[in-house]
Amino acid sequence: MRQHFLSLQNEYKMKYRTIVFYKNYFEDFFIKQSSKVKKKIIWTFDLIEELPRIPEMYLKHIRNVGDLYEIRVQFGSDSYRIFCFFDEGKIIVLAHGFQKKSQKTPDQEIEKALKIKKEYEREKK
Repeated sequence: MRQHFLSLQNEYKMKYRTIVFYKNYFEDFFIKQSSKVKKKIIWTFDLIEELPRIPEMYLKHIRNVGDLYEIRVQFGSDSYRIFCFFDEGKIIVLAHGFQKKSQKTPDQEIEKALKIKKEYEREKK
């Protein structure tokens, strides 16, 4: 009975938002990762889609950069960031990802994400 309930629970998970890929920017990053890192990224995406309120340790607004966010993935001592932005409130569009090697997010990574966001907005019109 418990097993049946768990399978039903998994089948009918509530989604509060949807993550979508824009072109192949994120996929280019994703395919280069190890299978364990890929699993952790997917786990983090599921969490972001299914939790009504996302802890900042998984999704954080980037200050002074407008409507840009970073999905934060920690695997062991390695940190990964995936830039994203919202479209129509509940859709998270993935821009690109990188492995973070220092405390501060490199400006060129933020600039790249902003370019992708502008490209997305131009094409959507």
